[in-house]
Amino acid sequence: MSDELGIVGSVGVMIIAATAMMLATRRLRVPSIVVYIVTGLALGPIWLNVLAAPLGHDGHGEAQTAVAVAAEIGIVLLLFLVGLELSLENIRAVGKVALAAGIGQVVFTAVIGFVLSLLLGFTSMEAIFLATALTFSSTVVVVKLLDQKKQLHMLYGRIAVGIFLVQDLVVIVVLTFLTGLGDPESATFASMLGGIARSFFGMGLLLGVALLASRYLLARPMAWVASSAETSLIWSLGWCFAFVVASEKLSLSPEIGAFLAGLSLAQLPIAHDLRRRLHPLMNFFIAIFFISLGVQMELEAAAAYLPAAIVLALFVLVGNPLIFMFIIAKGGYSERTSFMTSVTVAQISEFSFIFAAVGLSAGLIGESVLSLITVIGLITIAVSAYMILYSEWLYERVRRWGWLRPFHAAQTDEESVEPGLSEHIIVLGMNAMGRRIATLLHEQGETVLAVDTDARKLHGLSCQTLVGNLDYPSVAEESHLAQAKLAVSALHIENSNNLLAYRCQQAGVPAAIHAFDQTVVADLERLGVAYLIDPKKSWVSGATDVLLRLWGRAS
Repeated sequence: MSDELGIVGSVGVMIIAATAMMLATRRLRVPSIVVYIVTGLALGPIWLNVLAAPLGHDGHGEAQTAVAVAAEIGIVLLLFLVGLELSLENIRAVGKVALAAGIGQVVFTAVIGFVLSLLLGFTSMEAIFLATALTFSSTVVVVKLLDQKKQLHMLYGRIAVGIFLVQDLVVIVVLTFLTGLGDPESATFASMLGGIARSFFGMGLLLGVALLASRYLLARPMAWVASSAETSLIWSLGWCFAFVVASEKLSLSPEIGAFLAGLSLAQLPIAHDLRRRLHPLMNFFIAIFFISLGVQMELEAAAAYLPAAIVLALFVLVGNPLIFMFIIAKGGYSERTSFMTSVTVAQISEFSFIFAAVGLSAGLIGESVLSLITVIGLITIAVSAYMILYSEWLYERVRRWGWLRPFHAAQTDEESVEPGLSEHIIVLGMNAMGRRIATLLHEQGETVLAVDTDARKLHGLSCQTLVGNLDYPSVAEESHLAQAKLAVSALHIENSNNLLAYRCQQAGVPAAIHAFDQTVVADLERLGVAYLIDPKKSWVSGATDVLLRLWGRAS
């Protein structure tokens, strides 16, 4: 029982410390990952002396174990979410440029990083891990920052995400190889070769199960539970950890099983909604993972390797963008698109830390190398975050100085923004009333977005559809609620209707809400609802009234 209390207490301390650090650095717009690592650095020196005794720990080992348990869950959930992003349709839509840039950068960075690490005096094994750490860019950091800038759907944002998809596939191959490698010091060449073969066989077996289940097994049960947020969340997590257990039975890394579980769910229509529901849980455990990295970091060892860290960080901050700039410009894209895409890759990935942690646990590298990679991560993530946030300003300066001319990129910019929804009508709740309203509005020539938590209820509609719950801010943003000209709710859920009415009031969007009971009318009127759909009338009449009263059109 004391161990359980120790783990809970350790996690509690880390979250409290991270919260305080977030508040302290809020105005500086410091990336959350950097804040988490710095929090761990601050906690590390005082963990044993100040925190271990009050929390019931008995020595440094138990304190580290408590942190490692939560951090391992964070890694598993991170890989699960990454797999959930990899729908086969997205991979097909990546295009040649993302494939060429992703693979080309991996090769160039790995080779140059390996040679550079050897020149800095590291052993061959350490150089392999350092080169791997420098190779991949952070999907988590870049997607969050581009989403913050509202530029995730711009051309350069789509290319960047495509590149990360390619890199993620390479990550799993490398992680499988590392799992099969074992401990080279205590193994013969034949045993290592056999271990690698077994790892790739196990990974192939799990991949086959994942894809077959996605095609023939998962669609119906996941569609059945989609209407319940809690049930679909638990089912998806259960599926994830079933693959984690199977992965461990096959002597694979649990992260590989989590990734393949996410990959199988990514092919389903509800995948996007699942990603939204898992994000808060994932963010919590990712915070634990990065704080634990800071706690485990040896400051003395990191200080000794500081010159090497600066050299390798500069290679990532400058070398990676140059490689991408060259490849993307040669792909025929404009100077601006090539530069903006290249800026997004100037940091190492969260997977760099995972590789280092796996290497440390396998005895392939020492804690000093893990500390060095952590320092490189701190430098590159922090600096690249500001490069991405101020990429337009940076582009204008670099272009004015003439530094982009050697790349001979096209000067005429492509269409940079993917057309988004605007002046559309959102219809929430695909019951009989909602489907009829959406159909009538669509037949009137309106742009209609039908929204429901159950993908089955959206099937057969000719208008645009979105699986999700408008109670979530992310779904409201994805539906472009602020740009809509009308929001209609056919739901029988009072809280959801009131929340939609409130958001429409704040955004200045007229709302038509189903007043399914007399007791809800007063609240809806107070929230400024433009029209109350009368439940005593048929839903056909209700839809007709919406059209007549709000636009003066005959249906």
